[in-house]
Amino acid sequence: MAVNLLAALDDERYGESALGRAHDAAASAGYTLRRVDGANDRLAAWIDFHFAPSWWSFEAGAGSAWVAERDGAIAGFAAFGAHGLKFPWLRRWRERADVGMFGPYGVALEHRKSGIGEALLAAALCGLREARYERALIPAVGGERLIEMYRWRAGAAVVDEFEYDVGRFRATILASGAGSNARNVLERVRDGKLPLQITAVVANKADCGALDAAREHGVAAIPVVWDRAHESRADYDARVIESVAATQPQLVLLLGWMHLLPPAFLRRFPETINLHPSYLPLDPSADEVVAPDGTVIPALRGAHALRDALRAGIPWTGATVHYVTESTDRGTVLVRVPQPVGDATTEEALRESIRPAEFVTVAAAIRRWTFER
Repeated sequence: MAVNLLAALDDERYGESALGRAHDAAASAGYTLRRVDGANDRLAAWIDFHFAPSWWSFEAGAGSAWVAERDGAIAGFAAFGAHGLKFPWLRRWRERADVGMFGPYGVALEHRKSGIGEALLAAALCGLREARYERALIPAVGGERLIEMYRWRAGAAVVDEFEYDVGRFRATILASGAGSNARNVLERVRDGKLPLQITAVVANKADCGALDAAREHGVAAIPVVWDRAHESRADYDARVIESVAATQPQLVLLLGWMHLLPPAFLRRFPETINLHPSYLPLDPSADEVVAPDGTVIPALRGAHALRDALRAGIPWTGATVHYVTESTDRGTVLVRVPQPVGDATTEEALRESIRPAEFVTVAAAIRRWTFER
């Protein structure tokens, strides 16, 4: 169960002098407040690292945010004024000219109980009032403690109660390898943690571990193997399309699928998302990405991202789930989780170290996809 809360912005606590008071409160606690408008790569990476797995960085980039910093490092943020969000709990509010969106909002663990959270909350609500909104919507809040905090600090009242019930969507998994990510999705579906009905696992290797995972979970296991000596690429691609079409998916999940799909596949199944083992930029056209520590690293696309990270000595890797387009690994990002390379020195060691990040990234991306339907 979650709730939407609404806070009136005509209270004097958000008046002309309120933002100055928020700056003073932040300074007294040893912080400075800085406003950012629109997408900000440094803030997005910081959010991805501290609040993984989530799509909060996308939401923050859809509006503005107040950022708290100490010694040049980000400590917390409060976003406000987002536009274009498709989540169902916003449906009755997103077209209201008098209502502005508050959130997401978070403070790094080591900076909590410092008072900076109160200053950020006040600054963001001041930002909504400055934009001439009359009320602030504080959406999708869970837990009585958090609800009470908003009631006390913002005078907010509950206006909606809802369950995150979006139904069940038919999905087909495409995989080529051992199937650890396919297995993880199948287990989460079995346990009721993902709102999917997995109709089939399609693999381009007959002995693929992903097919074993499908059989163990009572899901159709469909090998579609390319005999390169006797079949053209076009004929093989047509067989893949036919096999997937027979499962009638609403969503196609590429979880370690190592065969480049043709444009005809994407035209037939536009709702196709892919897991990629690196930290990709939110801007699909960018060739660099800002890491959580502020460093700028290459965007590692293609089939050898882990090998390339080790060879180049790049300190960050991670997991990204994005829409599939005709340009390799350049689709819109759903969820991404950064992770330090650490002491991994081999591709296999690095692959194993990011496996937990892949699991949670895929699950969060599926949830976002279902919410945006």
